Amino acid sequence: MLNKFSSNLTQVLFNFQDKVSPLFNIEDLENFNGVALKDLEQKLCEEALILVGECLKIFLNHLVSLPEVHQVAQEKTQGWWRNKTVPNGRVNRSITTLGNVQIKLKIPYVVERDSTQRFKNLSKNLPHQGFCPLLRWLALEEGVTPYVWATVAKYGTISHSFETAQKILIDWEINLSLRRIERLTYQFGQVALNQRNLEVDSYLCEEMISGDELKGKRVVISVDGGRTKVRNSLGKSPNPKTNYFPYNTEWVEPKLFTIYTVNEAGKKLKKGEISVVNDGTFGNFRDLLNLLEMYLFKMGIYQAKQVLFIADGCEWIWLHIPPLLKKLNCPNQTYFLWDFYHVCEHISQFSNLAFSQVKEQKEWFKKARRLLKDGSISLLLQEMNQILNLATDSQKENLIKPINYLTKGWQNGWLNYSLIFQKHLPLGSGAVESLIRQVVNLRLKGNGKFWLRHHAEILLHARCKWVANAWTQFENLVLTARIHPFIA
Repeated sequence: MLNKFSSNLTQVLFNFQDKVSPLFNIEDLENFNGVALKDLEQKLCEEALILVGECLKIFLNHLVSLPEVHQVAQEKTQGWWRNKTVPNGRVNRSITTLGNVQIKLKIPYVVERDSTQRFKNLSKNLPHQGFCPLLRWLALEEGVTPYVWATVAKYGTISHSFETAQKILIDWEINLSLRRIERLTYQFGQVALNQRNLEVDSYLCEEMISGDELKGKRVVISVDGGRTKVRNSLGKSPNPKTNYFPYNTEWVEPKLFTIYTVNEAGKKLKKGEISVVNDGTFGNFRDLLNLLEMYLFKMGIYQAKQVLFIADGCEWIWLHIPPLLKKLNCPNQTYFLWDFYHVCEHISQFSNLAFSQVKEQKEWFKKARRLLKDGSISLLLQEMNQILNLATDSQKENLIKPINYLTKGWQNGWLNYSLIFQKHLPLGSGAVESLIRQVVNLRLKGNGKFWLRHHAEILLHARCKWVANAWTQFENLVLTARIHPFIA
């Protein structure tokens, strides 16, 4: 058997050599240029990708021929077997590889026979939808190889649209329909989303064990929201002209957070043993709180050296996050801060309303900004109230809002910029704002984009992992998750 495997592999390599050898014959050297070299390189890439597919075809056919492989496949997928699961012969399956090579396999298939309530009106011998243990074990059930599935899901996730992803995948010799690219992307992300939901349930049931990833670290946590349009079905019959089901749309707020660590100089750590954690949800604020709480507990936030929570002045954030961090027993050096630059926007609005001359507006804003950063909040509020007293009645209505805003932050201790600056911690929430731009604005928010909520949730979670440079771990989790039925 091994000799046949080696013989087939040798033949494939010879075929590759026969195809590429003529490409190196340059007959017209005078007209050979960069374009010609690019065409040569492109042709070599295409043939190389086909070679990869042909080699994998030989390997999988060899694997299927080994009885012990099927025994291992049954053991690896034992969690999916029930008392009435039985073998049901062999079935033919087609697998697509890189280079668009098609692999035909005839492999064992199992079903669960059931005569319970679910099939009471049907034949007692009607089987449930079964599965092929080998395909489930090796993440081949989608009809493509794991690398093709992961690559399709990656570009389907990070591209501006599925149409763009389709064009990129053609360069990889992956020629799939647009609908199949969408389906593979959503199914890939759904497996990961199921895993995340399982972890949240595990935490809420007090079955999760806390780690020590954040032990002795300086941790920054930031939360913010974006905007995306989702569509809701009206439950009516499809339009006879377009065959589309009617729906309405609404703006919803995806809520995102980022957890990262900084060094003693306050610089964000991007490499090393501590990874950046990004995630979010289209659910309500309680869903986000459960998700954030799970991650912080899992990483061992109570063992951190310092914790800084920073966000804008959104009311629900400050109503719920500080009590959450207290519940998780965060260290004594836990600080809460309004985003400095967001507060400066309110001061700028006050300046523009209080002064008519642009020069005066700029001068007063610079002075106020310096007082804010130095921690002289009481002096700043005193000056603002003096300006308020001299203003007209029509001006006072708008001037009082920034004053009340700053007063609220000062009274709650959320404007302590001088202390945070001395401790070399960030003053702004740019990390989470950048996350929203990359995850939401560049993919989920746009003209003519109306998402099904569960599809938007899948892409939100997947893009968060991509932005955090955690895509490799993300795809490895998906490709092994189907061995565990309660996860997949």
